[in-house]
Amino acid sequence: MDNSKLSVREKIGYGMGDAGCNIIFGAIMLFVNYFYTDIFGLAPALVGVLLLSVRVIDAVTDPIMGALADRTRSKWGRFRPWLLWIAFPYALFSVLMFTTPDWSYSNKVIYAFVTYFLLSVTYTAINIPYCSLGSVITNDPKERVACQSYRFVMVGIATLILSLTLLPMADWFGGADKAKGYQMAMTVLALVGMCMFLFCFATVRERVRPAVQTNDELKQDLKDVWKNDQWVRILLLTLCNVCPGFIRMAATMYYVTWVMQQSTQFATLFISLGVVGMMIGSMLAKVLTDRWCKLKVFFWTNIALAIFSCAFYFFDPQATVMIVVLYFLLNILHQVPSPLHWSLMADVDDYGEWKTGKRITGISFSGNLFFLKVGLAVAGAMVGFLLSWYGYDAGAKVQSASALNGIVLLFSIIPGIGYLITAGVVRLLKVDRELMLRIQTDLEKRRNNYRELNDYQELKATENLRKA
Repeated sequence: MDNSKLSVREKIGYGMGDAGCNIIFGAIMLFVNYFYTDIFGLAPALVGVLLLSVRVIDAVTDPIMGALADRTRSKWGRFRPWLLWIAFPYALFSVLMFTTPDWSYSNKVIYAFVTYFLLSVTYTAINIPYCSLGSVITNDPKERVACQSYRFVMVGIATLILSLTLLPMADWFGGADKAKGYQMAMTVLALVGMCMFLFCFATVRERVRPAVQTNDELKQDLKDVWKNDQWVRILLLTLCNVCPGFIRMAATMYYVTWVMQQSTQFATLFISLGVVGMMIGSMLAKVLTDRWCKLKVFFWTNIALAIFSCAFYFFDPQATVMIVVLYFLLNILHQVPSPLHWSLMADVDDYGEWKTGKRITGISFSGNLFFLKVGLAVAGAMVGFLLSWYGYDAGAKVQSASALNGIVLLFSIIPGIGYLITAGVVRLLKVDRELMLRIQTDLEKRRNNYRELNDYQELKATENLRKA
């Protein structure tokens, strides 16, 4: 296959794009519930409503953004230019979201909804093109896994920077004023993230072009993408795969603070060690899929995660060293499926072109990103609603036994059930190693035939002009 091999520099460059995204959006995954309840001052149930409500708007903005990306024509390609255009707005709105105005409660609620919405829109505008980019920089399934492994190692580094620095920077900048501290810390991280996006833009190239270029209307693209039966199933996998990990991430600060009764400094160390474990898991993904089919690795890893996560409910949270070690190991396992998941999205995009003759990358990835955000919203809302249900009180000096039990459930049993459901969904996919080899061979023949036909038509047109 031509142009299928990627240099290490380009793999790192591609990973930098998601690193830039996650050094900002990772703050939402790790801290948004805690920030909104304990710093911004919102009620836990209202946080749940906030996280869910914006997803209704995403149902409109995501496919529109996918269609825009598919139709973008520039000297940089279809997807790369969006990294350049949206990097600054994304950084700006992330800072505004972590800003706490000194307003009345009702006005603060409005501000929270507006800023979270603006951040979500810019996240859509930069992340759909970025994710689509992963399917057009190479057509080799193994290189895709390698590229995604690099991506999640870079994400791990970015998340490690975030987890090591956000809380200490918030203390350093704000002191007793935690609201100011979070705002200033996010300003620094947002600038770093913006530079990462620009580095990705400068180093990555688009290589894979559709065998046949189409200019259909958005309505027709939406109809055609549903003809890809594997795309429908990968949407379900995206929803299920993101929920367990985000529920546990959102519950981690509560678990460390109230159940383990540890300090902010310990929370920084605890979360950072988990991130290191995730980086190791990202590297393991390539090793495991070199030997076994990615679908099998995905399935059995989630079975192991379900058992391991549920076991945390029975561990003594005061056995600090044991909890830290087991949390580190759990995060290694948790991250193994992530590169496989995004590699499967690209494979499903190939499958759609192979089956229908039409490549709709932007629309395809916009659907996945929408379901990913729905998963994040459902998980975040579940944390907010259940904390409220179990009687969590952010202003209390001591939490009730019911609230503590709810936090432990959110950290262990509930994610464990989610991993088990994810394993079941993996069994619905059929884009295994053998089928993908056949698909890539067939698509390469189509592209060659299309190029030869175009060359022939151009030659005939030239001859006719000469005769005329």
